[in-house]
Amino acid sequence: MNYRPLGDSGLVVSAVGIGCNAFSRRVDLDGVKGILAAARDTGVTFLDTADAYGDPPGGSEELLGEALRGQRDEFVLATKFGMGQKRLFGHDRDAHGSRRYVVRAVEESLRRLRTDHLDLYQLHLPDDVTPVEETLSALTDLVRDGKVRYVGCSNFAAWQLADADWTARTAGLERFVSVQNRYSLLDRTVEDEVIPACEQYGVGMLPFFPLEYGLLTGKYRRGEAAPEGSRAVLDPSRAQWLQTADWDRIEALTAYAGARDLSVLDVAIAGLAAQPMVGSVIAGATSGEQVRTNAAALRWEPTPEDLAELDEVTGG
Repeated sequence: MNYRPLGDSGLVVSAVGIGCNAFSRRVDLDGVKGILAAARDTGVTFLDTADAYGDPPGGSEELLGEALRGQRDEFVLATKFGMGQKRLFGHDRDAHGSRRYVVRAVEESLRRLRTDHLDLYQLHLPDDVTPVEETLSALTDLVRDGKVRYVGCSNFAAWQLADADWTARTAGLERFVSVQNRYSLLDRTVEDEVIPACEQYGVGMLPFFPLEYGLLTGKYRRGEAAPEGSRAVLDPSRAQWLQTADWDRIEALTAYAGARDLSVLDVAIAGLAAQPMVGSVIAGATSGEQVRTNAAALRWEPTPEDLAELDEVTGG
């Protein structure tokens, strides 16, 4: 494992992280404990959840908090607020970036996670009602109170990053040190505007869906039925998704990986981790074995020539 600061902050994260979306939906408490054991074995420190994750919502934080007993300080714990507030609070009257909402949400997350502080607290979705200054002011108070160490955002466009950074700097508020957006070698859209904004403002990128729902794991093949037990079988709605996948690029990536004696998953994770401003590649996990496989991808350190060829293969 290797580690790097998130953006230009002092928050150091493992280059591969664990997405906890499946906790309490597809992973029970024993499974979460196994995932954390694998994380310790492989040096993975970054755990990413959200108050909207789980069945019911908040369930991911509940299980993670229970599993972290006695080892909280071994991990960089990140959660998010501002999605699914009606399911969490029983109403949707509050704008999800408002001071009123933020103050309530953080207390609920701290309770479920059984901790007195969060290493990274992220606005899950932009709020088109609340001025970003109000959101940043509320988050700054949480940092000053010691409940939050750093603040970040998710699903932001480049102009929203620029607006938030300018607002924070001019008002003397905490800046977003990270942005969590969809980013993979099949979907490099963020490289058009968001990554340049990250470089300009010193914001670390936290890619989610790096394996594109399993398309970059090597377990699916063009024209073949999905393997038993895969998400594409468990969720029949994915049948159309498999049919419309960009198989030409997937197969080109598979050939690129094979020429280097790697799996396509290795390339999907390590190749993404090598891109500018990427802090931790967030890969969902439902077992300790998946954590070990994802972490092992970093044994490949692409050269500049490797990255140039990867750009040609993926259209980066």
